[in-house]
Amino acid sequence: MTTPARLVPLLAEFDWGYQRLHDRMTGPDGDSGNGTRIKIPAMTDAEYRWEPVPGCWSVRPRASGPGQRATGLAGAGEWGRDTAVEQPWPPPFATIAWRLSHLSEMLEMRADYTAGSRSMTRETYRVSGDAAGGIEAFRRGAAAWRAAVASADDAALDTVGLCTYPYGSDVDDAFIDLVWWVNQELLHHGAEIAMLRDLYRERHR
Repeated sequence: MTTPARLVPLLAEFDWGYQRLHDRMTGPDGDSGNGTRIKIPAMTDAEYRWEPVPGCWSVRPRASGPGQRATGLAGAGEWGRDTAVEQPWPPPFATIAWRLSHLSEMLEMRADYTAGSRSMTRETYRVSGDAAGGIEAFRRGAAAWRAAVASADDAALDTVGLCTYPYGSDVDDAFIDLVWWVNQELLHHGAEIAMLRDLYRERHR
């Protein structure tokens, strides 16, 4: 299938954002932003769950219960991600683990509700408590979402409700608008994670 012309730049943007964030978490090097390659250390578990301020939302062992202002732990398995029935205001500051888990879940579930079983839920999504597991979940989610997007033809791009992801406005959106939205989610959460890595590196200065 020929990729629709209007989808080509959106796929390229997604690929760039994915690779930039992936390299920023894994190393051993990455793009500095101007094409220069810089050394990047792999993210540790301590960094992944680092709470730079009191009251952070994060991923936690299920046995320890939710953090401050959270009413539960989303996800399946031994770890869960802080969540609440009603989002607190102002929003709690979130760790890399929380942000990456949120992003990875969103990618994998939206792929499922576009071209999969349409059965995944936040209660069945497995949350990773370590950096390696979190990065692997990001790889898996990004690959699934990209495959779903790349399979879309022109008619699919204009279809409202092609994705039936139940935790957003997807059923009311044309698919091409959703593709754009997911790209900006990747870019802005990627920037947040990169900044937290910088702060962690400088925390003792």
